[in-house]
Amino acid sequence: MGYDRLQPSDPKASDTARPLEDGAGAAEGVSVAPVNRSNKKKKLIILSLLSLALIIASAVCAILFVGFRIGSSDANKTIGRKPTKAIAKTCSKTLYPNLCIQSLVGFPGAETASEVDLVHISFNMTLQHFSKALYQSQMISYLQMDPRVRSAYDDCLELLDNSVDALGRSLFSVAPGAGNGNSNYFKVGSTQDVMTWLSAALTNQDTCSEGFDDVRGAVKDQMTQKLKDLSELVSNCLSIFSASGGDEFAGVPIQNRRRLFSEADNVVDKDNFPEWLGRKERELLDAPISTIQADVIVSASGNGTVKTITEAIKKAPENSNRRFIIFVGAGRYEESNLKVGRKKTNIMFIGEGKGKTVISGGKSVHDDMTTFHTASFAATGSGFIARDITFENWAGPEKHQAVALRVGADHAVVYRCNIIGYQDTLYVHSNRQFYRECDIYGTVDFIFGNAAVVLQNCSIFARKPMALQKNTITAQNRKDPNQNTGISIHACRILAAPDLVASKGSFQTYLGRPWKLYSRTVYMLSFMGDHIHPRGWLEWDGDFALDTLYYGEYMNGGPGAAVGQRVTWPGYRVITSEAEASKFTVAQFIYGSSWLPSTGVAFLAGLQV
Repeated sequence: MGYDRLQPSDPKASDTARPLEDGAGAAEGVSVAPVNRSNKKKKLIILSLLSLALIIASAVCAILFVGFRIGSSDANKTIGRKPTKAIAKTCSKTLYPNLCIQSLVGFPGAETASEVDLVHISFNMTLQHFSKALYQSQMISYLQMDPRVRSAYDDCLELLDNSVDALGRSLFSVAPGAGNGNSNYFKVGSTQDVMTWLSAALTNQDTCSEGFDDVRGAVKDQMTQKLKDLSELVSNCLSIFSASGGDEFAGVPIQNRRRLFSEADNVVDKDNFPEWLGRKERELLDAPISTIQADVIVSASGNGTVKTITEAIKKAPENSNRRFIIFVGAGRYEESNLKVGRKKTNIMFIGEGKGKTVISGGKSVHDDMTTFHTASFAATGSGFIARDITFENWAGPEKHQAVALRVGADHAVVYRCNIIGYQDTLYVHSNRQFYRECDIYGTVDFIFGNAAVVLQNCSIFARKPMALQKNTITAQNRKDPNQNTGISIHACRILAAPDLVASKGSFQTYLGRPWKLYSRTVYMLSFMGDHIHPRGWLEWDGDFALDTLYYGEYMNGGPGAAVGQRVTWPGYRVITSEAEASKFTVAQFIYGSSWLPSTGVAFLAGLQV
């Protein structure tokens, strides 16, 4: 997260601020490194504006669409106007009904629309608000900002741009005519796709807003005004869409989801690959390095196509539908701002193996930057795959939040990788993600975020934290009950790292704690070492979220898996039903439109081990 956490001795922390552990101390003030604001920044703004124009032209040119500007005079016209029965009924299903009514009354076409029509009208209206916020936010880039503020501001530009794209795709999926026939840019998504994109847009907005939590000044004031109501508007879209009725919209809150897959989906062959997985994809993921035909080869020694990962990413095409392979040779790569952006789609990184190809960094919130900015490597482009690489943040426990790998890419796969850090090691930020045969190391909240993510056949190592700290493996931040997000840890090994084994009697390790109100995490069919505290789970702040979270354990083994002394929170449950546990498998939780088989990664679709 992009802000320092409150200490336990401070007043009650809100659900958007993660408190520091006992003895950790507050991070020093507000923090991030200086940013180049020269021609590169101007080019970024111009490119963002062009991207925005394309999105608006593609997604907002039909079906009751109005002009780009949403002026205050239009808002004034709605004061005192009564909503139609359709608007009132539609908005009654939302968490913010008054805002819903206010935003729809007077919106072109809404007052004569049916409840069905109001679904895509609400998407259109929300997209326009986000587009306006992005446009206006870009216009203040010239203002003087200290490094910490600049970090939060840059986060917001990136996240707002991602949200405009996600909302555009969602609108085109519920109202395909909105694309004006431009199917090359937007593809019609499934119900689960739309729910994922809306959930990601809400998560993006929360991350953006939270980046300004610990700063003051004119930039924060202006951004607060420009971002006003955006989270609530996306939440209302989620509510309206998920309540749209019938099997056609059966994808979202997991407790209401119908079974989407046949028993055939759960079949795996003797090699642990699904039977229906294509041979070419299967061979690519497990192929010997010598047989792989890479598009770009990175070698620090100069024996490849390029010497840096940055150069390799630049060579990748934008919005590509074909797999672009970047082979990264053995060595240690430490480069600034390593990121696979939203437009760099279907990129696959292949290294020479864990511990051989190492992508590292040492950024932390102590360097005057948001947590979002600290990642040694970040990926947002959909279809991202990484294989046989170590991602590391070496900042150390005393620097607090320091991310090794941040992923916000939809349909992302991380396979046979090491992810090494201390606090906030792996940021599973948003969208759908799958991790298999990875080793993940950390201390406080070291798997955190709001993706719909399954970690399967991974080894999760708790390390020795700072004095008086407690280890917490997960911190899941699902904020809205309609978000289809959560952390599922399936058939994994929950272990103590060697440094913790030597002193584990001095430190407590918990399975997780609730960062947001509807936090959702499950452990299934996993081995738990004796370093896991008998209570299993740790409170965030008093009784916050204890009756709204969903924490579950299903048929785990090992000395730390005994549930007799577990917490008795209303939201915690020992899962005894196979049907309930199955909701958090690959097949039902993240599988969606058959995306995972095409990656070639072996996985269990159901509960079988």
